[in-house]
Parts: sequence; C-alpha cells; structure tokens
Amino acid sequence: MATQHDPLHELMTKKPTTEAPLKQTSSPERRGKRRCKITQLMRIRPSDPKKPHFEDLRGSVSVSRSGVYFQSSEPGYEVGLRLFVTMPYSNDPASLNREYLAEVVRRDALPTGMFGIGIKILMEMGIQHSYNFGGGTPF
Repeated sequence: MATQHDPLHELMTKKPTTEAPLKQTSSPERRGKRRCKITQLMRIRPSDPKKPHFEDLRGSVSVSRSGVYFQSSEPGYEVGLRLFVTMPYSNDPASLNREYLAEVVRRDALPTGMFGIGIKILMEMGIQHSYNFGGGTPF
C-alpha cells in the first residue's frame, strides 16, 4: 500500500500546474517557415557577371522551403548578392540537378573564421544536366 511519502503516490496524486513553462528565448522567432537540419550538397556561384567569380561547394546546415543556411570560408558573399544555387548537387553523369536563383539575406562572421550565410530562394531556374561522356574536349 502506498504511503504519503511514496514517490509513486506523489506522482499519481500530483495536481497539474496551470503555469506555462518558461521559454528561454532571447528574441522572438522571425522565420515564417520551419527549418530542417539537413546536410545537402550545393554548388553556389554569383549570378552577376560584374562581381568577382567564385564557385563554392558547400553542405547546408538548415533548409526551409524558401531558404538555406550554410557555412563558408568564401569572403565574396555579401547581403543582396544574387546567386545561382544548384541543389542537391552531384557531378554524377546521370544526375538531374535543380538550379535556383537566390539572394544572400544574412552574413554572420563566425568565431571559426568562417561565415554563416543565409540565402532566400527567389525562383527555380530549371533542371541542370551534368552529362559527362568521358575524357576529351567538348565539340
């Protein structure tokens, strides 16, 4: 038989509290879409021919329907820069890669010396084929 000091009895007779659990957030959530922590390989390059060219192969840190966050050591990213983003990216000859037009909306300097880059997907450009029929020069 359970006594008043029995832990099982206390659990079973404990009344629910009406207090809301405390949230430990420093600022309100501003994202409109939920994010998934997915690592997906991407190929990223500037779409503006007037900007210095770079090609960055990176894995995503988190992804939503309209944006991606990743880390990069490439210093050429700046807020407002338009990008061509191929994701998921594969150089397999039979792969069908989707390319998107995106814009940098966030650039954080990280303590590791890298940058945290947030991009917003603006539109899908289409499927990019990566045909490769072996060595040799293109026609």
